[in-house]
Amino acid sequence: MAERRGSGERPVPTGRLARLGTFGRLAGGVAGGMLAEGARRLASGERPRLGDMLLTPANAARLADRLAHLRGAAMKLGQMISMDAGDILPAELSTILARLRDQAQRMPPAQLDRVLRAEWGIDWRRRFRHFEASPIAAASIGQVHRATLPDGHRLAIKVQYPGVADSIDADVDNVATLLRVSGLLPATIDLAPLLAEAKRQLADETDYLREGAELRRFGVLLADDARYVVPGLDKSLTTRRVLAMDFIDGRPIETLAEAPQAMRDTAMTALIELVLRELFDFGAMQTDPNFANYRWQAETGRLVLLDFGAARAVPAETADAYRSLIEAGLARDLDRVREAAVTAGFLGPDIVAAHRPAIDRIIAAIDDTMNRPGPFDFADRTFVPVVREEVKGLLADRAAWHVPPTDMLFVQRKVSGTALLAARLKARVGVRDLATAAIAGRLA
Repeated sequence: MAERRGSGERPVPTGRLARLGTFGRLAGGVAGGMLAEGARRLASGERPRLGDMLLTPANAARLADRLAHLRGAAMKLGQMISMDAGDILPAELSTILARLRDQAQRMPPAQLDRVLRAEWGIDWRRRFRHFEASPIAAASIGQVHRATLPDGHRLAIKVQYPGVADSIDADVDNVATLLRVSGLLPATIDLAPLLAEAKRQLADETDYLREGAELRRFGVLLADDARYVVPGLDKSLTTRRVLAMDFIDGRPIETLAEAPQAMRDTAMTALIELVLRELFDFGAMQTDPNFANYRWQAETGRLVLLDFGAARAVPAETADAYRSLIEAGLARDLDRVREAAVTAGFLGPDIVAAHRPAIDRIIAAIDDTMNRPGPFDFADRTFVPVVREEVKGLLADRAAWHVPPTDMLFVQRKVSGTALLAARLKARVGVRDLATAAIAGRLA
């Protein structure tokens, strides 16, 4: 089947060999780009480093294009890296990976029809008054279509890309190999536990029956809070590869950037409070902070919560570790903050022993910003250059790199992504008051 790049449609490679071939073409293209860049630099009298030759704009573009073509685990990992480490990765790779958040391509109609026939039967169109063939959203694992039932009820139908669930293990291993070969990750880091957890999480996300159950669970948890809207599940149309739910009107959350300050502050206060309730009250968290998972209803001020595929349990020990960190931060006991970060696994003891002055300066910069009078201004990024400069030395000591516990990483992904959204909206939120109420159990 020919690729229709101009239309934004490209068939998803479904077989193991087809997906492996895509990685092979990517590796070959990157290698060729490295040779060309190396020759250019040598001709200019430079002594090029491997990382400089790998992370050219052309090679980064190849990486983004191929991951977007594969969709699934490969693209999802690229999105996670760009969301979680955008300020740390080399600029070229960070910029290109960030494009993956918006670059998913649609299945061609014929491929979509084959998926729906397999899930709903050959006469699946008879179930609807209308089914929009063009998706209203396309992401890493599936694309979303709007449909209308015979009784006029509107639904959002998420259809999983074919082959995605069966390719998770291979795709994760291939992306890890690319990161290893690139030299971005030191050979001393044991990625096995993190990769195993990433595979498990991605397998959960491709099980739409499981996501439907999480959708219903969060709907119950938030039923009495008018600030949030969770779509209802249509169980009769939901399968492991198709998720049917109520279609809820709303605008992209980023459009709040143009709203009055008070509206932005109210919305972000609700989202930060939700993170704290997930962590300390619910014992479960939707850990994917992608902005597309939130919508905003301008008329009501309510927040629409979408995509619960990444919902997962929060172990008690993880919640306790965050509680200890928050208590130390509220007390402004910076030594205790550092010790709690080590106990929680955020920091490894080796890097603290080797770089304690730098770590203490990072903690002090964040503490100073967090404790200015009034609500915390997420638009105030004055501490970021300080942190970035100090982190350079920590990253240069590759022997001391450390991978935190996986449960901590997934929670921190949600925390960091929520803070990133608050910064995008330039919100001002009483974070200290919310944190105080959360650890005292007064948010529920």
